[in-house]
Amino acid sequence: MHHIDSVSSLGSRREFLRRCGMGIGGLAMASLLQQELQGAQINVDPMHPLAPRKPPLSFKAKRVIHIFANGGASQVDTFDRKVSLDKYHGQKLPGDYVATERKTGAAFRSPFTWKRYGKSGLEVSELFAKTAEHADDLCVIRSMKADVPNHEPSLLLMNCGEARQIRPSLGSWVTYGLGTENENLPGFMTLCPGGFPIQETQNWQCGFLPGVYQGNYVDTAKRNVDELIENIRNHGLSRPAQRKQLDLLAKLNAAHQATRPMDAALEARAQSFEMAYRMQLEATDAFDIGRESEKTREMYGDTTLGRQFLIARRLAERGVRFIQLWHGAGQPWDSHDDLEKNHKRLALEADQPIAALLADLKRLGMLEETLVIWGGEFGRTPTVELPTPGSNQGKINGRDHNSHGFTMWMAGGGVKAGTIYGESDEFGFKAAKDVVHVHDLHATILRLLGFNHEEFTFRNAGRDYRLTDVHGNIVKGLIA
Repeated sequence: MHHIDSVSSLGSRREFLRRCGMGIGGLAMASLLQQELQGAQINVDPMHPLAPRKPPLSFKAKRVIHIFANGGASQVDTFDRKVSLDKYHGQKLPGDYVATERKTGAAFRSPFTWKRYGKSGLEVSELFAKTAEHADDLCVIRSMKADVPNHEPSLLLMNCGEARQIRPSLGSWVTYGLGTENENLPGFMTLCPGGFPIQETQNWQCGFLPGVYQGNYVDTAKRNVDELIENIRNHGLSRPAQRKQLDLLAKLNAAHQATRPMDAALEARAQSFEMAYRMQLEATDAFDIGRESEKTREMYGDTTLGRQFLIARRLAERGVRFIQLWHGAGQPWDSHDDLEKNHKRLALEADQPIAALLADLKRLGMLEETLVIWGGEFGRTPTVELPTPGSNQGKINGRDHNSHGFTMWMAGGGVKAGTIYGESDEFGFKAAKDVVHVHDLHATILRLLGFNHEEFTFRNAGRDYRLTDVHGNIVKGLIA
């Protein structure tokens, strides 16, 4: 087992604190009270569960911004052009192709124009023309592979490394390993406008990790801070009065926890009281994009996604370790019908904010230390989806789910920029060369952050678990 702190001989941090006769909440509260008296800002007790920690291996990425294209964007309409689809458009594809979830018909060419960008010559469709201006910063993986062509298990596989069982999400693992660099903000933030995606909070669950590593959900469809974060301000009490209340609550909780040292829910709840108090000042600043220049706000765009991406940059700037940006939670990339219309609409929403985020991170000198990831839970078929009761409207102008081959890209954080890794077959149906399974992607992400995925574990129910379970290989071709 690979240990990440000096008390590893006592098991997990929670187990160590239990043996000391205190819950995480009690110790953290005492530490925070002392810091406040001393006027400390970022001086977290090393035993605090969110204390910043260095990984055991060399690293370049310090934080992650994960842009999740919910529903599965089409690889053959975005970053993996297939000229063979033009040739066979309307015809049955030659050869024996893998089965899909529903019946598909003839080859369906991309309705979009394509262009090469940068020194790398990366070919990108018109859908992501602004993002493509950063082609030489991108590491495009054209040989991704998941397990099944269904949203629910594929979402959990991409987010948690396991399609069925309750497991901690990638963001929870990263926060568990690295902590946060800002004690007044959660280490893991999930920005998702307009409600939850399929599988809801399971996508950012902490699983069997302590509750403090759970992703914190924010509905970024709302504009002002009071709506973004419920009860962010206490209009009835002054901060000194709140502090006195929490001091008393901390004493009561510590006494209560002393008789229930194994209750993780109590520990998480105690943490949440303190975090909510500390966030009143820090979060109101981080989520207030009005403090940015007009030029910066215009660069991102005055849209839900534009504001969401700018908030993400502000959170990353303030030390939040893992930020997941959801796009398409309410109206996903799941284009079973009207692919041209729906993909164009979604890309129009995302292209400018993505380009702005990459440019802004470079401007601030943060891109080298920030791993940016874009992609969905799977891709789409290069063949047209046939009418299926309950699935589509029978228009025969969309694509079905495809877990056999799809595209993702990464930027910053030590990836090999300006490169294309792997290949799909000539029609973009399945990964054909240098296949990258989701487990391999997770192993590589952890390595960029300074962890060996085979040794980075957490003991639960008598077994050492890891994000990649018993799978995964680091893809060295993705690392600079």
